[in-house]
Amino acid sequence: MSDDDRKIDAFFSDQERWREELLALRKILLDCGLVETFKWSSPCYTVDDGNVALLWGFKDAATLGFFKGVLLKDPEKILIAPGENSRSSRILRFTGTAQIAGLEKTIKAYVREAMELERAGARVDMPKDDLDYPEELVCALGEDPELQAAFEGLTPGRRRGYVLHFSQAKQSQTRRARIEKHRSRILAGKGMHDR
Repeated sequence: MSDDDRKIDAFFSDQERWREELLALRKILLDCGLVETFKWSSPCYTVDDGNVALLWGFKDAATLGFFKGVLLKDPEKILIAPGENSRSSRILRFTGTAQIAGLEKTIKAYVREAMELERAGARVDMPKDDLDYPEELVCALGEDPELQAAFEGLTPGRRRGYVLHFSQAKQSQTRRARIEKHRSRILAGKGMHDR
């Protein structure tokens, strides 16, 4: 048994509230021919080594997320953005196995479309980042060339995640503390949620 297999088994066995819903979604994803692996602390489903979907069990729902969900046609208008700053991913939320069974054909159609997009090399057109750096980050980068080089070397998504996190603090002192707290992660080339 591979390390991924152990982590996947642990993920499903540790789910207390949404285990049956997540297992039902897993079956649909595997029936569509996706390969199951483990990334970002969740089962991740790929085609030709490209990420297509993720499963999560949250407090209020079992969730199926599509990495490039914004590109899906969504004729049923059931996809939602996971957060107000989400630009690429879209999710489906479920609170019962009957709900999943009722949408199984639709879910499979969405999964197949996502697989086709991944195989075709489709990319989400991300406009140049529209977020202003908070003053505290501008100062920290200006005072620390090593931090600036590391921050500029991060992927756009990782930079965006940090800028959002730093900017959400209401007080300047909190923004400075957040920047200092994440300095070592930035220097290591890691995003906020990377292990």
